Amino acid sequence: MRMRSHRSAALRVSVAGVTAILLGAAGLAACEVTGGNSPGSTGGTAGGKPSPKPTPTWDTSPRSVAAVGDSITRGFDACSVLADCPEVSWATGSDTGVRSLAVRLLGKERAATHSWNYARTGARMADLPAQMEQAAAMSPGLVTVMAGANDACRPTPSSMTPVDTFREDFQDAMRTLRREAPKAQVYVSSVPDLKRLWSAGRSSALGKQVWKLGICSSMLADPDDLAKAATRRRAAVQDRVVAYNKVLGDVCAKDRLCRYDGGAVFDYRFDGRQLSHWDWFHPSKDGQSKLAAMAYRRVTSEEPIA
Repeated sequence: MRMRSHRSAALRVSVAGVTAILLGAAGLAACEVTGGNSPGSTGGTAGGKPSPKPTPTWDTSPRSVAAVGDSITRGFDACSVLADCPEVSWATGSDTGVRSLAVRLLGKERAATHSWNYARTGARMADLPAQMEQAAAMSPGLVTVMAGANDACRPTPSSMTPVDTFREDFQDAMRTLRREAPKAQVYVSSVPDLKRLWSAGRSSALGKQVWKLGICSSMLADPDDLAKAATRRRAAVQDRVVAYNKVLGDVCAKDRLCRYDGGAVFDYRFDGRQLSHWDWFHPSKDGQSKLAAMAYRRVTSEEPIA
C-alpha cells in the first residue's frame, strides 16, 4: 500500500509538471501571436502602453497673429480717401464690424496685445522679406500674407514684376521667416482678380476719377476704352495675376506649415458693398470682413480647403 501511495504521488507531481510546461508553452505562443503589429497588439510600446498620438501639423488655434503684405491689409481707402485704416484690416484690425482674423482667433482683448500689422501700402513682393523679418521677431503663431497686387499694378504691363523674380522674392521671404520662426504657421491669400475689380468699378464716376490719380494704371487706365489694345493690356495683367497665384500656391505647398487659400480671394466676386466707395478698387469694411471670414474658415479647418 505504501509503495502504491508513493508511486501515485510521484505520478501526480509528474503530470502537474508536464501540464505547467504545456501551459507555459501555450502562453508563450499566444504572446507571439498577439505581439508587435498583430491585430491583438495594444500599440507597440514597452509595457503594453499605447503609442502616443502624433502631434497635428497644423494648429487650428494659433495664439498670436502677424500680418505682412500691402494696402489691402492696411485697410487702405476703407475709412477715408487715400488713407490707411489698419483698425479695419481683415488680418489684425480691431473694428467690431469687421471682426478680423486675429479677433476671431484670439478674442478682442488678446488680439490687441498679440497681433501685429507689418504690411505697407504700395508694397510689392520684393518688400516681403523685410516685413517677414519684423514679423518673425515676434515669434508669431500665425503669419498672414497678402501680396502681389502691386507687382501687377504698375504704370504699364511691361513694368510688372517678372514671374521668376516674384517667385524668388516669395521664396526669400519664406526662408527669412523660417530662419527666425521655424514653427510659425503661414496663411497665404491669393491676389485679387484685378480685371473683375475694373469691371465692377468702372460704373462709378467717382471711382474713375480716383483711378486717374494712378491707382493700378496697368489695369485701370482709360477704364472705358474697350478697343483691342486696351483689351490686350488688361488681359496681360490678368494673365500675370494668374501666374502670381500659381507661384504662391507652389511655394506654399513646399512648406508643411503653410496654407494657400486655393484662389478663394481671386474667385470672390466683390461688388459695391465690398468695395471702397472712394476708389471702387480696395475692399470696404464689408469687404475686409469677407476676407477675414474666408481666412478664418481656412485657418481653423482641420484639413486644407481647396
